[in-house]
Amino acid sequence: MAQGSAHLASDYQFWLQKLSVWEQASSKETQQDTCLHLSRFQEFLKQMYEILKEMDSNAILERFPTIGQLLAKTCWNPLILAYDESQKFLIWCLCCLMNKEPRTSGESELNSWIRGLLFHVLSTFRFNMKEVGLFPESLGYEPVDYCPRLLKHMVSSLVSELRDSHLNGVNTQSRMAPERMMSLSQVCVPLVTLPDFEPLVEALLTYHGCEPQDVLSPEFFEAVNEAFLLEKCGNMLLLFYRKKIILPVSSVINLWFRHLPSLEKAMLHLFEKLFSSQKCCLREMECCIKESLLPQAACHPSFFRIVDEMFRFVLLETDGAPEVLAALQVFTSCLVEALEKENKQMKFSLKTYFPYAAPALTALLSQRPEAIPQRNRLQPLLHISQLLREAVEDHTHGDSGMMDPPPREGLKLRPQQGPFESWFLFVHFGGWVDLAVEQLLRKEAEPPEGLLWLLAFYYSPQDGSQRRVQTMVELKLLLNRLLMMLQSDSLSAMDLQKAAESPSADPRPPVCGQLVRRLLLSLLLWTPEGLAVAWEAVTHMAHTDALTHEITGFLDQTLYRLNHLCIEPSRKLARELLQELCPQV
Repeated sequence: MAQGSAHLASDYQFWLQKLSVWEQASSKETQQDTCLHLSRFQEFLKQMYEILKEMDSNAILERFPTIGQLLAKTCWNPLILAYDESQKFLIWCLCCLMNKEPRTSGESELNSWIRGLLFHVLSTFRFNMKEVGLFPESLGYEPVDYCPRLLKHMVSSLVSELRDSHLNGVNTQSRMAPERMMSLSQVCVPLVTLPDFEPLVEALLTYHGCEPQDVLSPEFFEAVNEAFLLEKCGNMLLLFYRKKIILPVSSVINLWFRHLPSLEKAMLHLFEKLFSSQKCCLREMECCIKESLLPQAACHPSFFRIVDEMFRFVLLETDGAPEVLAALQVFTSCLVEALEKENKQMKFSLKTYFPYAAPALTALLSQRPEAIPQRNRLQPLLHISQLLREAVEDHTHGDSGMMDPPPREGLKLRPQQGPFESWFLFVHFGGWVDLAVEQLLRKEAEPPEGLLWLLAFYYSPQDGSQRRVQTMVELKLLLNRLLMMLQSDSLSAMDLQKAAESPSADPRPPVCGQLVRRLLLSLLLWTPEGLAVAWEAVTHMAHTDALTHEITGFLDQTLYRLNHLCIEPSRKLARELLQELCPQV
């Protein structure tokens, strides 16, 4: 290497002087002189790369202190860049200068400067530069035609080399060296948003070597993920986005497999969209979730566990906020749809997705409630209730003699392994709660205890057994009053409001109040008698901003379900009520 460095140094000053002359004049004679020396300069670049690749960046700068000046002058000479081989070796030389793990501000600034040169080299041919006119014209091209073709040719060559390297597998002589893969990925960091580079980005994402650690730069994964995710634009106070790069689903999933921080960031971006200050209806939630490609990725159990843990954390942090519950249920619905579409049910068992739950319970919950005939819906609901009750009450059996805690303000979730895990599994599949309410409002049926327990557990998972029994008793009394009123000749909104009030002197806890309002709203929307007085009853109920927000959330959830079931006239009424109440939220 010493002999090569000495030979390189002998030509070094000659080419540095030549480059200075070429950049100071743009006459036809200068262009001709450049073209005359191009083959020799290209050989010089090749020899320089062969020597530099054996040295680290600090050693290079010590041995050749003005090499940055030489390479920068080369980068700004369009006639040199017109040769794709010259461009290729120039890129590799620049990559050799980059410090793989910068530790000082000076090293970081040098890396940024080199990335700027790389961006210029690889993007300059997207424009019509008159200076390159002499070279392409001699080949029979117009510059505007030649330059994009040159860039595409170089990208195509690199893609072919990557694919050949990937196919060679364990053949180490034919496989691309890890150091070169790392350098290539670093080169692409500032260029991933250029459309011409999408094939190269895709090829890098699908490349897998035999090394124990990934051979691509973490900055490359982060840049691709940022380009794929929706970028902020428009009103800076609100979060609206547009996509900057289009990649196949398989490439995006490969990205997340190889760089889990990118998956986590994709989930955070989704949360930011779903829970922004502007209220997001469930249909918009569904579009955002499907567009994110996260349900397709979550078909793989390892991805699902990460996504599910992030939902779990948000639920605990927000004490089960209705918006988070709705988002989790829509996401689960999209996941089930993706599983069905990709036919992966046989590939992974449901136990893999929900390891803490009984397989029988998971199998029941994963069914689509709407697909079950009306006459057969009660039995699976009771079976779900029985399995959940066994899991919850068996876990808390040792504490059954303890006093229940006093009512709390709102839903306060506590991550106990048994009850919380059972509740967390259940809330993934919110359609069963809707089905339970429908069954309870059937006039010809006595309210089954199993359904009463199911609703009490869904709305108050933190309650102990004594308080849950008390809620079930109150719920049954309320249902009996409501069903008796439905059988009367005339039904008024005021009568319904009075029937929903607590018969005892103690006010209901807020969570129990949510359950009562849900029953009342369901009765108004799902029974012929209730439809007639729905407008007046909802107006009486929505007398505060908090209650209006809660009611619009329920109406949106109902409308989302009815749109999927195509049920009228309830769908028409829910839409009209939403339009009336939304300006007040």
